[in-house]
Amino acid sequence: MRAVSFRAVIFDLDGTLLDTLEDIAAGTNRVLELAGFPPHPVAAYRHFVGDGVEMLLRRALPSDIAAGLPPVCGEASDQASGVCSGAGELLPRLLGLLAECHREREGAFTKVFPGIPELLAALRERGAGLAVFSNKPQERVERAVAGFFSDTPFFQVRGARPGVALKPDPHGVLAVAREGGFAPEEVVYLGDSDVDMRTAINAGMYPAGAGWGFRGEEELRQAGAAEVFSRPQDVLRLFDQDVLRLFDRNALRLFDQDAARPLAQGVSRLP
Repeated sequence: MRAVSFRAVIFDLDGTLLDTLEDIAAGTNRVLELAGFPPHPVAAYRHFVGDGVEMLLRRALPSDIAAGLPPVCGEASDQASGVCSGAGELLPRLLGLLAECHREREGAFTKVFPGIPELLAALRERGAGLAVFSNKPQERVERAVAGFFSDTPFFQVRGARPGVALKPDPHGVLAVAREGGFAPEEVVYLGDSDVDMRTAINAGMYPAGAGWGFRGEEELRQAGAAEVFSRPQDVLRLFDQDVLRLFDRNALRLFDQDAARPLAQGVSRLP
């Protein structure tokens, strides 16, 4: 048991900093309709996102069509450019259409989650390093951050790039931490999906769940979240005092240094 002071937060983007669900649904549904496939309700996209654009399209396609698709981009994010090769023509064509739709219409319905601007400002006041690491293609991550967080000095903004494995592979997020001068155990990785929690655990970072995001508390807890925060401002408790990090069945738990009690209202624990 030892006291730990966190020095940085690396954020997921979609579902953590930004509510992009309606934009993702609109763009993907447009591609499906152009290809002659049925669209989905916006809520369905909560479980389509998180693993990159290729998996987004595979999940959105009719199951019989998706089942017949061969691997195209695989785990390496060559899909980041929207151009894939290997077998078949359907998925590369749809990826190209989706990239075009996003260039034309992306951001029309996107909103910053309530409480995020205040969280970012408060973390800066505490001297925390801030970065973004997402499975969304790099140029789209850069556009989103520039459009919604131009006043926030993130030390790194990273999305999916050719030759770099997607989350939950830890190499990309570890590279971001190194570039900021932070050891993994000094970093909170904050995200809203099971992929984000597995990424944090694989990297040796603190897996913090954004309960306000797309997936919800149950998925985050099952994926190994040390804490699930229902409000962005609750994350600040991690930076307002040293905490004791306990390892219990490979799950991290936070305890107040003076007494073992929940960190804040709105924060839930693993059972």
